[in-house]
Amino acid sequence: MSSEEGWISAVVEDEPRSDWQLNYRRSGFDPQTGIYSSLHQLGEHQKLPTKPDLDTATFVLSHFPHPSEAESRVALIDSATNRRVTYGELRRSIGSLATGLYHALGVRKGDVVFVLSPNSILYPTICLAVLSIGAILTTANPLSTESETAKQVSDSGAKLGIASPEEAHKLLSTGLPTLVTCRPSDDGSLSIEELIESCDPLELPKHELTQSDTAAILYSSGTTGTSKGVLLTHENFIAIMKLLQWSVEVSSSQNDVFLCFIPMFHIYGLAFFGLGLFCSGITTVVMQRFDFQAMLEAIQTHRINNIAAVPPVILGLVKYDKGGFDLSSLRRIGSGAAPLSKEVAAEFRKKFPWVELRQGYGLTESCGAATFHASDKEAKAHPASCGRLVPCFSAKVVDIDTGLSLPPCKEGELWLKSLVVMKGYMGNEVATAATITPDGWLRTGDLCYIDEKGFLYIVDRLKELIKHNGYQVAPAELEAILLSHPSILDAAVIPVEDEEAGQIPMAYVVRRTGSKLTEAQVIQFVGGQVTPYKKVRRVTFINSIPKSAAGKILRKQLVSLSQQQSISKL
Repeated sequence: MSSEEGWISAVVEDEPRSDWQLNYRRSGFDPQTGIYSSLHQLGEHQKLPTKPDLDTATFVLSHFPHPSEAESRVALIDSATNRRVTYGELRRSIGSLATGLYHALGVRKGDVVFVLSPNSILYPTICLAVLSIGAILTTANPLSTESETAKQVSDSGAKLGIASPEEAHKLLSTGLPTLVTCRPSDDGSLSIEELIESCDPLELPKHELTQSDTAAILYSSGTTGTSKGVLLTHENFIAIMKLLQWSVEVSSSQNDVFLCFIPMFHIYGLAFFGLGLFCSGITTVVMQRFDFQAMLEAIQTHRINNIAAVPPVILGLVKYDKGGFDLSSLRRIGSGAAPLSKEVAAEFRKKFPWVELRQGYGLTESCGAATFHASDKEAKAHPASCGRLVPCFSAKVVDIDTGLSLPPCKEGELWLKSLVVMKGYMGNEVATAATITPDGWLRTGDLCYIDEKGFLYIVDRLKELIKHNGYQVAPAELEAILLSHPSILDAAVIPVEDEEAGQIPMAYVVRRTGSKLTEAQVIQFVGGQVTPYKKVRRVTFINSIPKSAAGKILRKQLVSLSQQQSISKL
């Protein structure tokens, strides 16, 4: 008897089963605890490992194809050069780099290694080599400014940097010892590629890791404020990779070819392409960065079956006229990182009826996906939902006023619990306590409801973050920059809906008396200090910023004002 059957039996043991009881059972909701349980189950061979000293790299490498097959099965393909890496070559390069990092550079358990690079077929080698010696991985957006890079280096306590040649200059001011991924010229520096070539894989001393040890520090804006380091453990990664194995088994095959343009510094790309798919023997074609035309070429050239995407890419395919490229190999597209509207989903299915489109939901703090459509039938029947809870996840929908857990079809804040949930925010006990409850529930800050069949619907954000092309933008960060301008008295940043990007940051600005500051000057001022995706895209000048008695910006009023202004322009 399953746990759901157990509580339903207890509730209805001596009385006829009513409609609401059946709905509770179908949704996974337990009225006695207020908790939603996953309606999916792992098979016996998919159960999570219980060995406490199992680390992420050992787990991944243990799932590589058998040596008799590893030399012929392709793990990675560079979309630009067509260079191929087999599973056998990948295993050796991981071992060689780990040897070099340990013996030549003195990297030890607990040391933080900072990686600043776009996608490459070398990226998974770097990640797995760092993890295999018990070091801690922290990844950064290669579009980050020098000041943003320096802040993450300092906050993470990095001991070594690894950067692509074109990004290495951003680390100069930090004084961090840095290796380039490849050496573009004979400047005498050692590169990662040369370290791999010069070191034979050697057995390393036992590092005595446990699953509770930190494996990575990934930076997320969390539920409030500016960027914070999310502490993810080996247990988190092992659990999410087991769940990824489950999702591949229910929706794909080992012979599928995946396309990776999702950045591997992001949890979506790292968990999926940097680590997880190797556990299923999948072949991945890697794009250094996203380019729509190059994506179409890669699909045709490499007969891509699966794409992990974000809503703007799906919108681009909807608008694509299908001329010039053969996309018939596509079988499945997953959408994550931001909400996908049911209208765009419907247009996509109309245009590509042979391609399955499935949406999921997750956070950096949950180490990846927490909900997922396990079948195309589910996705078509519930096009606006993010799917059901994946195995090992529980959820609550909590009334934001009373704190009570809510039954199906009632809106509240989504709380999650799982082995996959982060340990906390690095060096920030206040933010950790505000996000993780004493009994282990992750407060997502998202307003949602779960329907009578267990499907999750995200309604709105309780948190104030803006989602631009899947990236999180913290209004507080942009407001602090705006307020540093000598001609700006006050400012507030809000999200504005955008068909292509999902949302864009818009600023309401109060100028000093007599200032002739223009919209273009404000946009340029902010743009010079932040990563491109954080740029303010629109500016409206206003006499005052509406605030509560406690001084909190009343963003809803500004959002309503921006909507009225948009209507008046039509």
